[in-house]
Amino acid sequence: MLPELAIGLVVATGGAVLGYYYRKRIAEGKISSAEEAAKKIVEEAEKQAEASKREALLEAKEEIHKLRSDIDRESRERRSEAQRIERRLQQKEENLEKKSESLDTREEAINKRLRELNKKQEQVESLYNKQLNELERISGFTREQAKEHLIESVEKEITHEIAVKYREIDARYKEEAEKNAKKTIALAIQKYAADHVAESTVSVVALPNDEMKGRIIGREGRNIRTLETATGIDLIIDDTPEAVILSGFDPIRREIARIALEKLIVDGRIHPARIEEMVDKAKKEVDTQIRDVGEQAVFDVGLHGVHHEIVKLLGRLKYRTSYGQNVLNHSIEVAHLAGIMAAELDADVRLAKRAGLLHDIGKAVDHEVEGSHSQIGADLAKRYRENPDVIHAIAAHHGDIDAMTIEAVLVQAADAISAARPGARRETLEAYIKRLEKLEEIANSFAGVEKSFAIQAGREIRIMVKPEKVNDDEAVLMARDIVKVVEKDLDYPGQIKINVIRETRAVDYAK
Repeated sequence: MLPELAIGLVVATGGAVLGYYYRKRIAEGKISSAEEAAKKIVEEAEKQAEASKREALLEAKEEIHKLRSDIDRESRERRSEAQRIERRLQQKEENLEKKSESLDTREEAINKRLRELNKKQEQVESLYNKQLNELERISGFTREQAKEHLIESVEKEITHEIAVKYREIDARYKEEAEKNAKKTIALAIQKYAADHVAESTVSVVALPNDEMKGRIIGREGRNIRTLETATGIDLIIDDTPEAVILSGFDPIRREIARIALEKLIVDGRIHPARIEEMVDKAKKEVDTQIRDVGEQAVFDVGLHGVHHEIVKLLGRLKYRTSYGQNVLNHSIEVAHLAGIMAAELDADVRLAKRAGLLHDIGKAVDHEVEGSHSQIGADLAKRYRENPDVIHAIAAHHGDIDAMTIEAVLVQAADAISAARPGARRETLEAYIKRLEKLEEIANSFAGVEKSFAIQAGREIRIMVKPEKVNDDEAVLMARDIVKVVEKDLDYPGQIKINVIRETRAVDYAK
């Protein structure tokens, strides 16, 4: 068993050795073939690299040659351009030299001309001085005197031209403005006409007989005292047959007293208790009348949404007068006139009517509240949430503030038309005389005025000027200046005509 095993081991060992050498021989053969292949690859790579190198060198040389060609061409072009520029500069330089020579020639000619002109100017100045001296000798005026005389004559001429131009412009614009204004106002007045009943601060109550006077006075005057205390009105019982006069500043109280007294006369029972009862009834009746009259006024004008307190204030205006003109009727008239003029001018008719109706609302309470009736009215309208434009028109209708809307201007115009039309108002004699005196005083304050006369109830003033002190042109300017002063310092209804008269009279006597 062991020999076989040894033999097998030897055989196996020998096979392994033989196999090892066989594989070694094969591996060496492969290595040598691989080395040869690698050498071939390296040689081919070296050949390819050499070829690429030669190709790159060739391309680089071609690129260098191309760049050199481009650079040479560009250099030639630049040299050519530089040569052209140089030729142009040389040409310009030659032209400048020619112009310089021409300018030198002209300068020399001009200098020569200037020298000649200086000589001639000296000759002219010499002649001018000789002529001036001769003129001064002939005219008898020095240079300064002649200058003053010339300035004076020019001033007169300019003043004349200004006056003529002013007359032309003033006449043209006045004609156009008056034509349009008269058309609008005349149309408004024609479309609306109202009659006013002149009321005063007294009321007269008719009595059935004179015996009623004693009953009204009562025992020891208790009835009349009760009636005066309850109404705040003075009862005047005099020798006037069958009449009792009620006197008081408050027209509403006077109306209450009149109604109460008439009811007492009809009833026949006149005693303190009955008087107080009738006065209460009269107050309620007057309050109802005030509300009804206010509502009727709003309805007549065609307004809506008027606060009920304003309606009451409008009703109170029925019992208020201004220079004898009923204030409620005046307010209604102003509303209609303002609305008509607003329609003609394409303004807000409803706003103009509303402002016109409420413009004198402050007169309903102006004896109870401090301030002008326009400001009081504006405050009342603001309190009852009226339109801001209506409030502005109320505040501006007497010029206390500047009118900023066309409706406010129309209310001013309508108020003036209603108040200034003939028969609308009464004026006290004292106020009338004061206005005439003030008008004449303004005219007499101007230099050159000899006399002045206010005529036609203060609607015109004729001013006589001294002809030796005021010429025709200055008379035109004086009329305009007087108009400005009158408009600024004088309050008046309507318009006043300023008539400046200048006349020259030649007087001689035959002996």
